[in-house]
Amino acid sequence: MAVTAPEARPADAGSGACPVCGTPVYEGYAYCEKCGHTLGSPTCASCGAAAVDAEGYCERCGLRQPTGRDHAEIVLEGGAAAVTDRGLRRSRNEDAVALLAAGRSTVAVVCDGVGSSPRADEASAVAVEAASAALIRGLAHEEAFELAGRAVTKLATSVDDAPACTYVAAVVRDGRISLAWAGDTRAYWLPAEPPAGPPSGLPDELPTVPSTELPSGPPEGPPDGTPDGPPGGTLLTTDDAIETGEITAWLGADADDVRPHVRVFEPQGPGLLLVCSDGLWRYLDGHPLPAPGDPQELARELLRHALDSGGQDNITIALIPLGELP
Repeated sequence: MAVTAPEARPADAGSGACPVCGTPVYEGYAYCEKCGHTLGSPTCASCGAAAVDAEGYCERCGLRQPTGRDHAEIVLEGGAAAVTDRGLRRSRNEDAVALLAAGRSTVAVVCDGVGSSPRADEASAVAVEAASAALIRGLAHEEAFELAGRAVTKLATSVDDAPACTYVAAVVRDGRISLAWAGDTRAYWLPAEPPAGPPSGLPDELPTVPSTELPSGPPEGPPDGTPDGPPGGTLLTTDDAIETGEITAWLGADADDVRPHVRVFEPQGPGLLLVCSDGLWRYLDGHPLPAPGDPQELARELLRHALDSGGQDNITIALIPLGELP
């Protein structure tokens, strides 16, 4: 029911009609009596109507309003950089990224909201916040993954209303990279001087081990049948997905008992760690990666490549330098 002032009178010129249905309204009304629109809503960036609802959509033209997540960049003092972008086809950015540094450690977490789940942008946001905070405090990957999973699970009202996201986290410390992931977010190694051939001495199997038992020997490669990555880079993770592309592991109340893959990688020389969502890596097949250089400029270059290639999905890129780069 509409709420009126003691002496309702026509609103000021230009605001005397509901911006959605055009029904005359009076000063002091909180809602339109005909369509129920909340009067005094934010103004749409496209059509100019004061008709933006609580979910961020304009009730007149339907546009999802721009947010701070549509495009954001992070640059750390040590050179690490990240960029996330809505892309060209999505109405909102359901990716999220955290990039933190403390002491000798740098932490990157990238989560990609599962598009078929409700409020996927909220899932990715709470997951990166919980995981990055845990990892920068020195907690193990398994603990950080569990905390992120709990945060996402709390968003659900039921198993039929369960926000979900994929997950990849990296901790770089003293020239050593530890990784944990679930889903199809990925990590790549970009050496400053790419080897002429495939890495030597790599075992056939990619180990999954507790972070308390991370090996300290030479880096392991992906298992047989897993691509090494685009020219100039080596894929460090494996996808939890079937041949048709559907993911088989994620964070959320409707997920099974998912445990993260965990591995360690010790580069043999300087380079860049690339952590990204599928909005980038789907466009990397056969695309030579630029030589490692300034992480922020390279992140922007990779973003431009994804947008120029179609920008079908949200795009998130995090780059952490190791050693002295050209």
